[in-house]
Amino acid sequence: MNVPVVSPICGRLALCRPGFERECVQELEQAARAAGLSGYARAREAGGYAEFILHDGADAGALTMATQWNALIFARQALDLIARLDGLDPVDRIGPLLVALSGRGECFGDIRIEHTDSDAGRELSGLARSLTPPLRTALQRAHLLDTAAPRHLHVLLLAGDSLILAAAAPAASAPDAGGIPRLRFPAGAPSRSTLKLEEALLVLLSDRERERWLRAGMTAVDLGAAPGGWTFQLVRRSLRVIAVDNGPMDRALLDSGLVEHRREDGFRFRPARPVDWLVCDMVEQPRRIAALIAAWLGERCCRHALFNLKLPMKKRLDEVRLCLALIRDTVPGIELRARQLYHDREEITVLAVPST
Repeated sequence: MNVPVVSPICGRLALCRPGFERECVQELEQAARAAGLSGYARAREAGGYAEFILHDGADAGALTMATQWNALIFARQALDLIARLDGLDPVDRIGPLLVALSGRGECFGDIRIEHTDSDAGRELSGLARSLTPPLRTALQRAHLLDTAAPRHLHVLLLAGDSLILAAAAPAASAPDAGGIPRLRFPAGAPSRSTLKLEEALLVLLSDRERERWLRAGMTAVDLGAAPGGWTFQLVRRSLRVIAVDNGPMDRALLDSGLVEHRREDGFRFRPARPVDWLVCDMVEQPRRIAALIAAWLGERCCRHALFNLKLPMKKRLDEVRLCLALIRDTVPGIELRARQLYHDREEITVLAVPST
């Protein structure tokens, strides 16, 4: 019979795209250092998650505030660590979990069992689904579930015999399991890149902002538009789009009456009058894209901008910081929201809007 090892932990857990653990660790370390907190970060290559462990006596609440999930670029989700359990017996994974939680004096509003986005993690999806009902029942019987409790319990499966316990308030954590919105490829979309813009509009804008800033009849420019994956998302919201690309555009989009195709250089093009939105998914060096976006915003060619920065192989976080600083220095009073989204690959997505 396995004897599980329960290791209480105080710190933060961040889920990320596999292969970007180093950048996630750097962000956690920098945020903790800026908040005056001592500890250390750790991650396993291609594991899909990173941890920052606080030294004894450090302020866990301050770390939570310093590493909010929607303020980190490379984290899809950020949670407060509770404990790690290793050596679990497959016959009884729930018993040791209850023991780890029972002495804390905390109830949870709900539970979520999830896994990382790594190859090994995805193999645990069936186990996550099968464990959820019996764990919920066990927590209810142990009086550890209370819908009025401020935090929800997150169980991150690492293997069949290993897991991490974490918690977060719903308003302070990503709403989707693993921080991954479940989107369906829309019928009629000309390319899968359409999901990148759909996710960006969902994650980087609030409900109220989408209602105010994506109204029918607004205008947009899509740089590097062909064949029209990003233009598709704008047209389905009834925006009028100038699609700039020397390549061919999807015929259905052109037939919509909302798209004007301009076969021009995306770096040279400027609209005759300011537009509500600039979107850009051109494959180019990130600093060159950052300079282009800064020029559009500085020249008041657009009110809002949403664009991708393709990342180098090394010093990716440093490059991101440099690009964002370039835009901020050029355009005072701009707010930038940057995230590596689920549908991004070796890139991040950035939203630029006027500061409120």
